[in-house]
Amino acid sequence: MSRAQHVATFWEEIADLEHTLRYVDAGGYRTRVLDFAGAGAGAGAQAQAVVLASGTSGHIEAWTQNVRPLVAAGYRVIGYDYPGHGYTSPVDHPLEIPDYEQHLLALLDVLGLERVHLAGESLGGWLALKFAPKHPDRLHTVILSAPGGRMVEEPKLDRTQSVSARAVSEPTFENVKQRLQVVIHDPEKITDELVRVRQAIYAREGFDMAYVSALREPERRRRNQVTDDDFAALPVPALMVWTDHEPTGDAAEGERLCSLIPDGEFLLIRDAAHWPQWEGAAQFNSAAVAFLTRQGTGLAGREDHT
Repeated sequence: MSRAQHVATFWEEIADLEHTLRYVDAGGYRTRVLDFAGAGAGAGAQAQAVVLASGTSGHIEAWTQNVRPLVAAGYRVIGYDYPGHGYTSPVDHPLEIPDYEQHLLALLDVLGLERVHLAGESLGGWLALKFAPKHPDRLHTVILSAPGGRMVEEPKLDRTQSVSARAVSEPTFENVKQRLQVVIHDPEKITDELVRVRQAIYAREGFDMAYVSALREPERRRRNQVTDDDFAALPVPALMVWTDHEPTGDAAEGERLCSLIPDGEFLLIRDAAHWPQWEGAAQFNSAAVAFLTRQGTGLAGREDHT
């Protein structure tokens, strides 16, 4: 159901927060990094970091609605673009999960981040599920926001591929907005700014949706897929965020997957699809901060703030 409401622009959300936008070499890729170090009360270069990982063909701006509450809670917040995504270097090959894992590991190293909280949306959640068991010493917790990676009905993947291909081959305002409507349930929550940012990214020289979306190909997806065993193997506490319009499964499926996690908490956001961190921002933010606090990993009283 449509709602007449204001959804803040990215600049409205970050303009008064201390931040840097820069590029670093992570695994050979010129990687765009937005770093809110020192923006919150008591936060700084030594504050615990929350790293934001976006979905397929996504970019830092997908987290527009989530930065401020995390900063206010005292965390250093870092958003970044994957290889081939956003404004990070284009790629010349199809991307698979090991590519994203290696890039994330290189990014943590170049930023000097020993251990972080990893918040992943869709592909970002997929990445978190695969990364955590291999590198448990690099993570405090994970937040899984509508995590992707499971094998789902091919017609759903085909529809997404078709809309995505059209948005890239003809990056008109309407075509790009239709691509966003695949992941956002309420069209009133798709800001003009979000569409314009994606238009610019899709029109960039070297941007190749075939490489960026390679994990939608059934065989490639199968060899990278997320299984029940991946949820069961999570070695760190996890907040599992699901929605009532999630295209890959209903609320019961989300709860079932969360029940497999050794130390998992479940959050259902209503009236949302595949971007709960955007459509249910207030509820998401409150739950995320509370989750981090419950895990005892806030700034107060901690000696290790890496």
